Amino acid sequence: MNTNAHELSVSRQLKHDGLILFSTRIVRLFAYGFLSVVLALYLAQIGLSESAVGGLFTLTLLGDAGISLWVTTSADRIGRKRMLLLSSGLMIFAGAAFALTGNFIALTVAAIVGVISPSGNEIGPFLSIEQAALTQIVRSEQRTRVFAWYNLVGSLATATGSLASGLLAQMLQARGHTPLESYRVIVFVYAAIGFALVVLFGRLSSGVEAPRAKEARGKLGLHRSRRVVFRLSALFAFDAFAGGFIVQSLVAYWFQIRWGVQPATLGSVFFAANILAGVSALSAARIASRIGLINTMVCTHIPSNLLLILVPLMPSLPLAITVLLARFSISQMDVPTRQSYTMAVVDPDERSAASGVTTIARSLGAAWSPWLTGILLQSSFLSVPFYISGSLKIVYDLLVYRDFRALKPPEERISALSASQR
Repeated sequence: MNTNAHELSVSRQLKHDGLILFSTRIVRLFAYGFLSVVLALYLAQIGLSESAVGGLFTLTLLGDAGISLWVTTSADRIGRKRMLLLSSGLMIFAGAAFALTGNFIALTVAAIVGVISPSGNEIGPFLSIEQAALTQIVRSEQRTRVFAWYNLVGSLATATGSLASGLLAQMLQARGHTPLESYRVIVFVYAAIGFALVVLFGRLSSGVEAPRAKEARGKLGLHRSRRVVFRLSALFAFDAFAGGFIVQSLVAYWFQIRWGVQPATLGSVFFAANILAGVSALSAARIASRIGLINTMVCTHIPSNLLLILVPLMPSLPLAITVLLARFSISQMDVPTRQSYTMAVVDPDERSAASGVTTIARSLGAAWSPWLTGILLQSSFLSVPFYISGSLKIVYDLLVYRDFRALKPPEERISALSASQR
């Protein structure tokens, strides 16, 4: 009787924590999507050139990498809940600073120290710690499916945020506010959402904390899986460098410069794009259960990158939007599979650190390309970032397949063994 009561208590605790982690994902990704549609436009309105905007985005991602490295590699030791609360405070700080000043030096400090997303995608240490906590509270065979839903709700939240941002900016401007004033309101809202995260993370239980380490942790919180994590990190950094050429803020800016698209339309386009991305992430779990995580990552990613290269080649705005949306419809299938694979091939007490190191590698890789995109845009090479990004991402896919097709997660090894014994 006592055992049953204990199991029921644990089950309720895990459902409680899982619900909170999904809620924080929704709130945070809404904020990221809400800001990303207008962030480059806002910075241009306060007087920054295209190259300065790209440079600031680079500094944002570099600063995020440094902060995230410390937070995520310390989370399993100091406490995951504590580090999530600290990260929420950094998000509030960055949003408030961007809204209150146009000074480039002050913006640079806020970008380096705080948490702000120029891409609309996940940034900062949140994702790594949440993934580790989720992996701890679900069974191995459910992990990819849970991550797929986790990414789906994030994509839906980003989509809703993008739509709301464009509509709010358009409405404020229709009522007589300047573009700068309308964009600044959106930046203030971003900062305010950080307070909601503080409240939610404050309700997490001790069930999300890491188990006691089996071996002495190294400087990065890794031990047995260090070599695999470093190999994955190098490849993920390369992929992120390629993706950094076409972050959502700069793609939105490209559509406005190339086709004169208004904020409300941009919001609608990225709303649809992120909906499709979320659905594609959900499909990944079913595909991965049949062909494996690595095969799913590679076989879905290559076609999406070919479509990316085609976007600027389209002769009209409707065709460009259609190809972009087609690309998003398959572009995120590698995300839950990549996340699930990383969590599967490391020890449980290394998960926050492993996710943190690979995520930070992505941040470092992505940090340099927005600056290069800004230079290209300022030099009127509007389409080149799409070509560079798509081509490099295809190279990444081929390298991942070459290096990791033989290293299977535990559930795939068990499935293969069972099949061989039949």
